[in-house]
Amino acid sequence: MRAPYVLSDASVVAWRNIIKIKRVPDLLVFTTLSPIMFVLLFAYVFGGAIGQNGNAQAYREFLMAGIFAQTVIFGATITGAGLAEDVKKGVIDRFRSLPMAPSAVLTGRTLSDVINNVIVLIVMSLTGLIVGWRIRGGFWDAAAGYLLLIVFAYAVSWIMAWIGMLVPSPEVVNNASFIVIFPLTFIAVTFVPLDTLPGPLQSIAEWNPVSSATQASRELFGNIPAGTPQPTAWPLQHAALYTLIWTVVILLIFVPLANLQYRRSTSR
Repeated sequence: MRAPYVLSDASVVAWRNIIKIKRVPDLLVFTTLSPIMFVLLFAYVFGGAIGQNGNAQAYREFLMAGIFAQTVIFGATITGAGLAEDVKKGVIDRFRSLPMAPSAVLTGRTLSDVINNVIVLIVMSLTGLIVGWRIRGGFWDAAAGYLLLIVFAYAVSWIMAWIGMLVPSPEVVNNASFIVIFPLTFIAVTFVPLDTLPGPLQSIAEWNPVSSATQASRELFGNIPAGTPQPTAWPLQHAALYTLIWTVVILLIFVPLANLQYRRSTSR
């Protein structure tokens, strides 16, 4: 099937998922209130503790890129849970009966979650501005920081799409994703500087792509605290490049895997 038809079909599937966000209250709450809660909780709980040394404001600026990275990556799990739910309810079987490109189902699902992450980043940014976060870099640098986070989260959503087709149970997908993503986003430079981590965890954090995504966006936002030591590990020295390399590798591996698993699941 030609590319224009695939894109057209994918846009219809994406629109179906976007409308679902508006119509299902639980998804709407997660999209809007959860990011606000994360920003306020981390800013005033962690920031308040560090603020005893007079660094609360600096920490809030340091913090925001990490919260952005964690939230958009967790947002990518919606892809897996949504696909698993569609398989469980027989929606995928209905798609099979329609004259549409098979790849459009997964493409539309992942594209709709890009829209969800854009909404989340807007809400979180506005909340961050309220608590004192500021973008210290230029406009185009900040735009590149946001784009890098969205592109990396899009790649992660294809991993979740593969898992969603492999394990067609929303509960299992959510639990498995949490077990993997939670430590991945905390053993990183998301919430604390690298030099505060124990030795073995420092090595993991240096090569963790979540660290590089956070470091790159933090640099582009101009939120690196004064006096912060220059990173010595190559991934953090070239954070944007390392993140893009991971993004390409993930897409090259998991786009074919997810589509292959989709064909296997729908042929049963």
